[in-house]
Amino acid sequence: MAIASRTPGRPAGRTGEDLLAVARDLFLERGYGGTSMEEVAKRAQISKASLYREHPSKTALYEAVVRHWAESGRHAMRPALERLESSDDLRFGLIDLAEVMRTGILSEPVLAMRRLVIAEAVTQPEVARMYLEESWNSNIRNLAATLRAVAEKHGLNLGDPDAAAADFTWLVIGSPLNARLLAGDAAAPPVTRAIDLFLAGYGVR
Repeated sequence: MAIASRTPGRPAGRTGEDLLAVARDLFLERGYGGTSMEEVAKRAQISKASLYREHPSKTALYEAVVRHWAESGRHAMRPALERLESSDDLRFGLIDLAEVMRTGILSEPVLAMRRLVIAEAVTQPEVARMYLEESWNSNIRNLAATLRAVAEKHGLNLGDPDAAAADFTWLVIGSPLNARLLAGDAAAPPVTRAIDLFLAGYGVR
């Protein structure tokens, strides 16, 4: 945990990842336009000068928040991908991965960040494109690499691993993600249906 230097008796200020967490909470609470660097510094218990030394503008701070969030999401996916690669039961491994994806992507903190990035996409298009690339697209590429690694072992007929990874992701996530974002509906079809459809399309013919 990064802590700013301080004099005895003075509360510790927040820097590094802790500062990004403070800024993220404010962006989620007030949106990009409603968040000021002054308020971020106040909540983080640091001076504005210290804040600007780490992040020279509000745009830079917002980009750092979103980038760090995307990186954290990629790290969270790795254990499930590793389990899939080592699993002797392909269907079980895919179900495990699908459950992890749904739990993560459909969680309220992840949905809140997605709503924020979408809401600010017009004014902050570069950050929105970065989020798409560093989160969604990057995760699909990582899944494609894992599917490629297990294809021969389990007899998957992938063809294009990137397309297969995208199909898997949309089968697992597409419908419940739209329902959660647009209707607040927590219900979702069982992941086993998505997995069986995927295997029907990409299994050995």
